[in-house]
Amino acid sequence: MAPSQLDHLAGIVSRKRLEVVRRVRRAATFVRFAECAPSPRADLLGPLRRTSDKPRVIAEIKLRSPSAGAIRERRSGELTAIARGYQQAGAAAISVLCDGPGFGGSPLDLRRVAEAVQVPTLFKEFVVDAVQVDLARAVGASYVLLLVRVLNDRELGALIREVRGRGLEPIVEAADEQELERALASDARIVGVNARDLRSFSVDAARAGELVERIPSERVAIFMSGVRTREDFARVSASRADAVLIGEGLMRASDPGALLAQLLA
Repeated sequence: MAPSQLDHLAGIVSRKRLEVVRRVRRAATFVRFAECAPSPRADLLGPLRRTSDKPRVIAEIKLRSPSAGAIRERRSGELTAIARGYQQAGAAAISVLCDGPGFGGSPLDLRRVAEAVQVPTLFKEFVVDAVQVDLARAVGASYVLLLVRVLNDRELGALIREVRGRGLEPIVEAADEQELERALASDARIVGVNARDLRSFSVDAARAGELVERIPSERVAIFMSGVRTREDFARVSASRADAVLIGEGLMRASDPGALLAQLLA
């Protein structure tokens, strides 16, 4: 991999570690807020397991990305309206990008969404420290994304335990064969394969589909990114995936919830 292709992810993770240093100083506040947050759901695997000919959908709220730039302008109250639209359309869960500089999101966005809907929510961040797990719990998340690519095996195992220790469920994301092997060697019960390489932000849906097929049936398998059309959704529906995460394809629509309803119709 050429050095230029590493810049996206390396830069984000470097910035995230600096953010963690600042957040550690407020860790006690996150714990206090977490104690006041609603109790986590008892079953977090069931909502994402496929029960029909179509995979479950994790609908995402994302305003921008380092590769695509601006996806949708932030408007007052619109994110919660989109979340309600997703829920009404049949989303099994809602993912919220919580990184500010790269993706235009915030943990407060997730808190507002979690308060507005009844389906579980995903804290989608570049998690490198347990203090971020405390923050996820404090804002009402049900799931926490853990990226194999930015964690060694010891860190991954420790964060899986930290997430579960707070009553949440980790979604462990891989992007290539070696990462999938590491994810499956962990205690993860939900494993996702990202069709987008976070180093270059290129998308290879075919390869991601092949990797999803390797996830054992006892684990929840998620196909992540690269789904924009009915044809894309149909291909994932024909695969082993229990669930699919769809973000930019929905967020560029004038009515994201209506587009999701069309995909699920």
